[in-house]
Amino acid sequence: MPPGHVADRLAALVAERESQIVLGLDPDPARLWPDAGGDPDPAVAVLAHCRAVIDAVAPAVVAVKPQVACFERLGAPGWAALAATVEHARAQGLFVLADGKRGDIDVTATAYAHGFFDAGGLNADALTVNPYMGLDTLRSFAAVARPAGGGLFALVRTSNPGAADLMDEPLARGGTVWERVAELVAELGDEHRGPESGLADVGAVLGATQPEHLARARELLPHAIFLLPGVGAQGGRVEDLAPAFAPGRAAGLVTASRSIVRAHEQSGGAPAAAARAEAERLRETAWALG
Repeated sequence: MPPGHVADRLAALVAERESQIVLGLDPDPARLWPDAGGDPDPAVAVLAHCRAVIDAVAPAVVAVKPQVACFERLGAPGWAALAATVEHARAQGLFVLADGKRGDIDVTATAYAHGFFDAGGLNADALTVNPYMGLDTLRSFAAVARPAGGGLFALVRTSNPGAADLMDEPLARGGTVWERVAELVAELGDEHRGPESGLADVGAVLGATQPEHLARARELLPHAIFLLPGVGAQGGRVEDLAPAFAPGRAAGLVTASRSIVRAHEQSGGAPAAAARAEAERLRETAWALG
């Protein structure tokens, strides 16, 4: 990956492209673009589909977020397709955020991190991680990511309905579970902020489906980059996300997957043109909030 602090690199890319939109890639071999998914080998078809989607929307987005599980289910050929997808995104000048949601004890967390950040592995710019085993696991990821120039996005308050089952539970000390996680993420991220952007290398995943939490999250995480899934198919609206961008445009990344890739199913027309139009619409809407 390019040199420099990950948050500074991302902020520069956001400014250059005038976009805060992250393209989510969640390929389903049964629902690929018709022109790209004809190969009988599902991994080959998935790779062709992902390349076509990236080519269509790259000018409107700043990053890609491949959902690792969608590639892993195809076995070793799927991992090869993921690596090739990452290379293709890099060739388009895009930031690569691997959506793996990894989390385990220190030894295993370190091994996961090497697999995603090392040049001999996926060589991603950032990785989503699960912080619910505690700060020591996050530090193990950071210990590998930081020397490699990478960043982390920790799950803080997610977009799925079941998030309320645990993350919104009150604590005896006051506040909720997700607010305590936010404090830990802020503690770790503030150890390593970008000298140019002032943003931390440990960001927070906060569901766009619950925008009422964003103002409080920004109080707890003043220097974190927010990754905001749930726009489009899950019901989140870009217009409701303004608190995320308080420290600057690069402090909020709006991720959209199905609403971009399957835009043609709603609007008709060629998949590539429909995807580009939806990505541009999201880009313009989010940019206006900054």
